[in-house]
Amino acid sequence: MTRRLGVGLPLYSDVEYLELARGLLEDEADFFEVNPETLWRSERGALVRNDYHALFRQVRERSGKPFVAHGLAFSPGSTLDDAGERARTDAWLSRLRDDQDCFQFEWLTEHLGWTQVDGLQATLPLPLPIHEESVRAVAARMGMLASVVPRVGFENNADYFCFGRPEGWPDFINTLCRESSCALLLDLHNLYTQCLNLGQDPVTTLDRLDPDAVLEIHLSGGSESDPGWLRSGRVFRLDSHDGAIPEPVWALYERAVPRCRNLRGVVVERLNGTFKAADVPALRDELRRAKELFRC
Repeated sequence: MTRRLGVGLPLYSDVEYLELARGLLEDEADFFEVNPETLWRSERGALVRNDYHALFRQVRERSGKPFVAHGLAFSPGSTLDDAGERARTDAWLSRLRDDQDCFQFEWLTEHLGWTQVDGLQATLPLPLPIHEESVRAVAARMGMLASVVPRVGFENNADYFCFGRPEGWPDFINTLCRESSCALLLDLHNLYTQCLNLGQDPVTTLDRLDPDAVLEIHLSGGSESDPGWLRSGRVFRLDSHDGAIPEPVWALYERAVPRCRNLRGVVVERLNGTFKAADVPALRDELRRAKELFRC
């Protein structure tokens, strides 16, 4: 049976977060998830290690806990034909090789979508068209990551619009996993959020995903958009990681865990800057609740 890491927490490059969550990180987390690009800085046109790189190496050495990597902006949907993309990709992969030597990541995941096109950069990954060209692009890019960290996967985003029929999304995800030989980081709040916003049923959508592809699960909370943002007054569910995990997401977790035979780790996400010391006990309770359903 595949070794389970347990239930972990992110390590954010934020001193206030690290101090506030220190007890949870030391006593409750079974492993740590880091965003590799937050460990780098640009110096004379090159990407080099920043101070958090050294700090997190010390955490790894002192704790002995495993690390996994979760990238934010490699842009799996981009192609090398875009302006400057080949040079950016080469620099990115070079840094990842150095990180892998230091941290020995158990696996590496990326946000599905694209952030880079024609030299422009989106703040968050944008949805991919549900099309075979997207499948080819993702397979090629994830193959590059697999040359650095042998086990790779992608995370389902919380998309607020869809290039295609929303009901075709689960089949698209299954095809991406199969054709790119990738695992799925199943973010259950993202799934819940996307289904609410696009008028789909979360349980039906979950049931249509291939459970054997799931390597990792993310649990988090979110909030509702301000009605004043849109002229229509429509409210969207936001993947903001700024609140408690809602009960419908816990219900999806209870449904998913027994089915995902290859699940190796669960991460409870709470974004830095969104909680105070008084919120730490509730976050501890969420970690322990997650462990009750996913035991090593």
